[in-house]
Amino acid sequence: MSPIDPEKGLEGSSTNLSDEKGPASVADQSEVDEKLHTKIYNEHVDIGGVDEKKLLRKLDIHLIPWLSFLYLLSFLDRSSIGNAKARTHWLYHMETDLHITDQQYLMALTIFFFSYAVFEVPSNVFLKRLRPSIWLSLLMLCWGIMMTVQGLVHNYGGLLGMRWMLGMFEAGLFPGVNYYLSCWYKRSEFGIRAAIFFSAATVSGAFGGLLAAAISKMDGIGGKPAPRDRLAGVFSFWIIQDFPDTAKFLTEAERTVVVRRLQKDDQFSAAGEKLKMRYIWKSLLDWKTWVGSELQMLDSAAVYRCRRPLVCVLAVPPSIINQVNMFTLFGIMAFTARINNLGFTATPANLLTVPVYAVACAVTCVVGFVADRYGRRGYLNIACLSIGAVGYIILIVSRNATLSYIAVYLAACGIYPSIPNIIAWVSNNVEGSYKRSVTLAMVISFGNINGAVSSNVYRARDTPWYTLGHGIVLMYIGIGLITSVVYLLLLRRENAKRERGERDEIILGVNDNRTDLAQNGTYASVAEAKREKGDEWSGYRYTL
Repeated sequence: MSPIDPEKGLEGSSTNLSDEKGPASVADQSEVDEKLHTKIYNEHVDIGGVDEKKLLRKLDIHLIPWLSFLYLLSFLDRSSIGNAKARTHWLYHMETDLHITDQQYLMALTIFFFSYAVFEVPSNVFLKRLRPSIWLSLLMLCWGIMMTVQGLVHNYGGLLGMRWMLGMFEAGLFPGVNYYLSCWYKRSEFGIRAAIFFSAATVSGAFGGLLAAAISKMDGIGGKPAPRDRLAGVFSFWIIQDFPDTAKFLTEAERTVVVRRLQKDDQFSAAGEKLKMRYIWKSLLDWKTWVGSELQMLDSAAVYRCRRPLVCVLAVPPSIINQVNMFTLFGIMAFTARINNLGFTATPANLLTVPVYAVACAVTCVVGFVADRYGRRGYLNIACLSIGAVGYIILIVSRNATLSYIAVYLAACGIYPSIPNIIAWVSNNVEGSYKRSVTLAMVISFGNINGAVSSNVYRARDTPWYTLGHGIVLMYIGIGLITSVVYLLLLRRENAKRERGERDEIILGVNDNRTDLAQNGTYASVAEAKREKGDEWSGYRYTL
């Protein structure tokens, strides 16, 4: 990123420090901050004995495993009803036990996503206002209760009510954790962590298949949800840490280093930010929020469709940006749940889903690592969507179960990596603590709306090839490719304007004579410009 050179005034803001080789030390950054009139966080603290590499490993150990475990539980709960049509008691005979039709089953899947999408933005605001240890633990506890109640329902109305409540309480976990992690890691470190966290979803696909196969051999034994979620919620209160400046597992020197390295990465709000409605409005009025949301929505829809009929896994696209990703994700989920319609019986069908998710999990982590190491998240997203498109094309034209199963691997390996990649891409391009929390929640909520759509395009009467569902997913992928390119080009154009100095602000005492820059704002110092403008500050560079 490129802070303004105090020797050159705003004209020096076009210098892109992100191109420099080798990470600058925290001490060097402190000197730069002093020159830029930026208040150094915990200026009195001696950080000389802190090893940043060891500190980063310490963060990973304390944050990633437990959060991934919580998401694994969440996704297992969410996908359990998808396998319910192929399990025992209320599992393998759910439709018979509850006396519901295929359309009612689809509606039960659909209603979850409406409440899930509606409550994501408010949940992220509460997460920031309250402590993550309190809010995330409370959500986990409540949805554990809802899962237990869902296992006790005996009619269609009760199932709908429980699915709505389950979506409401699960809404805060995925966007909340992604935002939470973005408050701990630099932009070039966030992608792999988001990928590992999201991989819990792919692992849940494998576990879900194994679990369904195991339960199918236990006819008449149990079937009610265990109290695992409620226990996890209770333990989370002590395990989940809050934000870096208050983390109890870090020393004061380590907390100082974490905050300073984030500020060095142009996360100016890392030391804390008070809630103001204008931060929320800035997110809602930012074009990046809406283009990113569309991308993720399209991708998510493809994934979900793929999961209900296994072949759908291939069709996950990231268009407009998150809508495409989430649509395809849910498509995969939708298809895998009906893989038995390709000619496999229930238990072998569930087992066949396991390697698909295992491979997708590995590829997701590899893409996250490459994106962090080399950047170019937009180009990687386009590549992933293209692979997913190939998979869905094969699914549409194939009338061979083996070929379709192979195509599912292509779809999963193209779509699953694009979900966390888009989230990291959007997060990388938004500054301001509250603005980023709302933007990420918006992006993810729009993506989850596609779950409602994708739940209904894989119809029982289209078995076993589901041409309509696959075709819609492929359309989403195409839109995702277009919106990814548009998002990439607009970011590149904005960076170019900043390099040319067209976005420079007037800083009192530095370039007061530049009246031509008045439309960009007048500020007492660079620090004030950073704080007030966030990612709109002239020295901020967007990640391509």
